[in-house]
Amino acid sequence: MLKGIPAILSPELLMTLCEMGHGDRLVIADGNFPGESVGKNAIVIRADGHGVPELLDAILTLMPLDTYVEHPVNLMEVVPGDPVETPIWKEYEEIVAKHDPRGKKAIGQIERFEFYREASENYCIIMTGEKALYANIMLQKGVVTE
Repeated sequence: MLKGIPAILSPELLMTLCEMGHGDRLVIADGNFPGESVGKNAIVIRADGHGVPELLDAILTLMPLDTYVEHPVNLMEVVPGDPVETPIWKEYEEIVAKHDPRGKKAIGQIERFEFYREASENYCIIMTGEKALYANIMLQKGVVTE
């Protein structure tokens, strides 16, 4: 155990966050995301039993978002015609706003199959037990300036 480190972050995840450099991306995936098949070239970390919001908050406590791109945070866009609601996105907006002055302006959306393609090029995919639909979120690491 370490002081000041969110307990939800495993040693493996902490090491991965430290290894990532400016511009590297990670996905915090919901329980339905095909992380093992999409992440053949990525580090896949299991975080079963945890939800995306608490991991997002913990990660953003330690990792800055990229200030050189318009949307360092991206969500998987709802497939046109899918009537699903996405209330978890409001939670994401609040968490991002807590850690980045751009707030919800830092958040973009990526079409579903493009999201999968981009995720396959990410440094890391964190597989959670999140049950909310369209709860996948991609983060791009910024520069630590402090």
